[in-house]
Parts: sequence; C-alpha cells; structure tokens
Amino acid sequence: MHQVPNTMSEPKNDLFLRALRGEKVERPPVWMMRQAGRYLPDFMKLKEKYSFFERAETPELATEITVMPVHQVGVDAAILFSDILVIPNALEVPVQMVPGTGPVIENPIRTMGQVQQLPDIDVKDRLHYVFEAIEQTNQALEQVVPLIGFAGSPWTVFCYMVEGRGSKTFDKAKEFCYTQPEAAHLLLQKITNTTIAYLQEKAARGCHALQIFDSWGGLLAPMDYEHFSLKYIREIVDALHKTTPVIVFAKGCWFALEQMAQMPVSALGVDWTITPQMAREFTKFNATLQGNFDPARLLSPISEIEKLTRQMIDDFGTYKYIANLGHGILPNIPVDHAKAFVNTVKSYS
Repeated sequence: MHQVPNTMSEPKNDLFLRALRGEKVERPPVWMMRQAGRYLPDFMKLKEKYSFFERAETPELATEITVMPVHQVGVDAAILFSDILVIPNALEVPVQMVPGTGPVIENPIRTMGQVQQLPDIDVKDRLHYVFEAIEQTNQALEQVVPLIGFAGSPWTVFCYMVEGRGSKTFDKAKEFCYTQPEAAHLLLQKITNTTIAYLQEKAARGCHALQIFDSWGGLLAPMDYEHFSLKYIREIVDALHKTTPVIVFAKGCWFALEQMAQMPVSALGVDWTITPQMAREFTKFNATLQGNFDPARLLSPISEIEKLTRQMIDDFGTYKYIANLGHGILPNIPVDHAKAFVNTVKSYS
C-alpha cells in the first residue's frame, strides 16, 4: 500500500485523505472536478465582474471561488480555483481567454528555436499569486476540509502551447511530436521541470494532495501515450509522492490504467467510459480509484441521480474509492442536482 507521511495538521473532515492512504472509511469521500465554477450562481456573478485571469490571479477571488462549493454543495475536499494554463503564461507564452472560444495563444510553439528560447523561471516569483491563494484559502477553510492543488500533465499543457487553442484532435500538436520529436521532447521536459517545481511549492504552501490532469492523453495511441505523456507524468509523480499524495486523472486513457497503477500514486481518476469492475481489474487495488459518474448524467431527474450514484458506489466498493465525476461538472447543471449527487454519497451506508 502506498503511504504518504502526514506533513501537516489534518483537517477536521479527513475522509478524503484517509481514502488516499487506503484506510478503511465509513463511506467514500466525495468532491467534483471543476466544482468551483460555472454551475454556481455566485460564481457567475463574479464572472460578470472579472475576467478569467483576473479571477485566477487575484488571491482573494480565487479563495472565495475555491471555498464556495464547500459551503454551498457540501463536498469533502476543496480544489484550488486556478487553471492549467498558468504554466505557459509563466513560461512567457501568453494565453488569452477569449469568450466563446476558450484559450488562445497568438504565437504557438512550432520550432526548436522557440523551445530553446523559453526561459528558466523561478515559479515562486512567476506564480506567487497561486501560492498566496493557497495560504488564504487554507485560512478561509479553517481546517474543515483538505485542499487539493493541481496542474495539467506536460502533454496536455504542450497541446495548447503548440496548437495555440482548444481542439478536439490537437493535430498540430501531434504533428510536432512526429515530425520534430527532439524539439517536442525538449518542450515536454521544460514543462515537466516547471510543473514539478510548481507542485512542490503548492504542497509546501499547504495543499494536502495534488492532482495531475491529463485531459488530452486519450488522443494518443497507447505506444505514443507512454512516449509523449506517461513518461513525463511518471517523472512528476516520482518527484512528489514521498511527501504529498498524488492523484493522476487521464481522460480516455483506460488502456494505460495497468501501467499507471504501478506508479507510486495515491489515486487514479477514471472517466465514465470504463466500468468500475474493469478499472479494479486493471489496477488490482494498487491505488485508490476516483470517479466515474458521467457529468451529463447530473441532468437526469434527481431520483435517477440518486439511484445511479448508489449503483456506482456499490460497483466500486467503499474501500480505496473516492466518489467523483468522470470529468468536470458541466455549466448547465442545476445546483440541487449537484447537491443530490454529493448528498447521496454522504448518506451511503
């Protein structure tokens, strides 16, 4: 069993941390990816007043948004309001959030020369606002629930830096890998080094656990996944796991679950395209599993949400399991439907 030492005082509700340590729990802990955001009316009010990066880069606002779902929905863990694209910004590859389009990088990385020009940065300086938000959030949470910090996987961040915007296929990012592999690996390594320093500082400032989001890993063939994504995730996990529990969530990557379970991770997130039984078979209880409720299913009638949530827990079992969605919550989910999901988990016996 993968154990991580307790390096900071435990929050009052420590279910999430106990599940990460593989301890027996009376019920699974529950939180939702993207819980601090777009489905909450109070979040939408802030969105009307402040731009995306204003919210992410102002510690007071990031704190307010992070704490919202703890009080309003009753989740067992908070996840810091931030974005995976703070890393390109820090590396002097500016990202704009364009309403209706999403992230846009005006000068995407397409050559070895551009990769070589990326600066070596001090994350404490470049991303100070994130670390200030962690400290303020922990004060606001008053040790009630643990705080999760996160980063994108190197491959996922690479996709945006090369493609220059969101995409369903990220063909330009893949083309860069297959036509300029040396430049691609150098860029992936630079992102990896920055991400390790960033996550180490997040843990030092008070994050109780860290999650790596590999949102676009499922676009790679299994052989390429190992080569361009998992290899770098492994490097991050190896650098962090001795001091902080690490969760890896790789969307669409069920084919790699067996290899991922051999890393010293505390948990693996799974999406809704795999059954709980298969996920357990692939991972053999080496890691706690987290997931895998289809976010769109939160649009079902509440009675259906309750039934499906209980079924999901029955199938995963309560041991080494964290209830969550199989991807981020959708913006059009009614708050009482999100609460129904959370409350069903909390009343499970």
